Amino acid sequence: MSKLSIKVEDLSKQYRLGVVGTGTISHDLNRWWHKIRGNPDPYLKLTQENKQNNHNNTDYVWALKNINFEVQQGEVVGIIGSNGAGKSTLLKILSQVTAPTTGTFKARGRIASLLEVGTGFHQELTGRENIFLNGAILGMTKSEIRSKLDEIIDFSGVARYIDTPVKRYSSGMKVRLAFAVAAHLEPEILIVDEVLAVGDASFQKKAIGKIQEVSHGQGRTVLFVSHNMGAVSQLCSRGIVLKNGQTYFDGSVDAAVQKYAQINLNLTEPDLKGRNDRSGLGDYKFTSVKIENENRQIVEEVRTGSRIYIHAEIQSFGKLQAKEVYASVCFRDSLGNRLFTLSTSFFGKRVKLDEKNTSLTFEILRMPLSEGMYLCDLYIAEGRGDTLVQDHIQNATKLKVYGNDYFNTGDSQPVGLDQFYTDFKIIKNHNNAIIKGDES
Repeated sequence: MSKLSIKVEDLSKQYRLGVVGTGTISHDLNRWWHKIRGNPDPYLKLTQENKQNNHNNTDYVWALKNINFEVQQGEVVGIIGSNGAGKSTLLKILSQVTAPTTGTFKARGRIASLLEVGTGFHQELTGRENIFLNGAILGMTKSEIRSKLDEIIDFSGVARYIDTPVKRYSSGMKVRLAFAVAAHLEPEILIVDEVLAVGDASFQKKAIGKIQEVSHGQGRTVLFVSHNMGAVSQLCSRGIVLKNGQTYFDGSVDAAVQKYAQINLNLTEPDLKGRNDRSGLGDYKFTSVKIENENRQIVEEVRTGSRIYIHAEIQSFGKLQAKEVYASVCFRDSLGNRLFTLSTSFFGKRVKLDEKNTSLTFEILRMPLSEGMYLCDLYIAEGRGDTLVQDHIQNATKLKVYGNDYFNTGDSQPVGLDQFYTDFKIIKNHNNAIIKGDES
């Protein structure tokens, strides 16, 4: 009979927007006064759900609300949900990084957490010293850590730099070392939050194999958070889907992945002004997006091989520091897996910004995707890659594609992406300039 590893009961977490800490002295005194009189916390009545498009005036929001679940020893459970659903908050509570507002949880055994890149590392210490530091935090003796040291260093792939301070490491090196430490120092519960997305493909494969070994071979419990539904389906037998800080679904991993896909499709909306689940500095943001057919009519459905336009509006919300930016649109399937990205940076081109409003249109001469439902992400940055990201919206809009005979062969096959990247261009509407795909 399996043992209970984690039990969560009525767990809730409340934040006050714009405030670091627990709140003001007046609020703390008011809470204390209600508590000694046996009355409920007055501010818990005023809160709202953590809805991404909520515009209510209250300063209080639930990051989590009445979460209940149990995890058996040796289970690998996927915690999935859209941005802002409460996944990271839940894991921070279980890792005792932060405390719940209400509710309790119990965990049997030591917990090792990878919540973000370099979690638990002292930046001035070397990789080797940080291995001993993390082991000590987990309650292990020097001899226990030393017995695992060579295995950890070999698995991480950073042996050459193991005596270099981790502040010199790249983000990928930090992730590899952090995962190696957490997985090899024998915690009873391993919590992994999206950090594997930073590693390369070979390391991700090795890490997934290690998680399977830890759970199935050694009987340890794993909570796994990822937007990669392929990894979730491969690793987990059970999935818990969070939505607006609440449990939306708890069941088989296949059913959980389908629920997650449906949430993604429901998130999209053409008017982007109210989207709070965006990231970036925010000096200029996408305010709307629409997809048009070859006749420039707004559509939600197209056929494989047809011409489409992705038209976005950008608005300045601060002092215009940069006159030009790189812009991208990324297509994903309904499970969030990235399929292809179109970017002005492919041609070394930038979008010229207006002081108030700027229009941008991507033209796809022949849609390469086969039949299915797809999601589009939008992205603006002042430099290539992740340099000075100004606005990034996942699931900005959606598009239904119907199959068609792209090659006139009698078979509905999508075009290869090598051919596709010669079949799109970028139009900058505000000055009627066209950047063609074959320009140098």
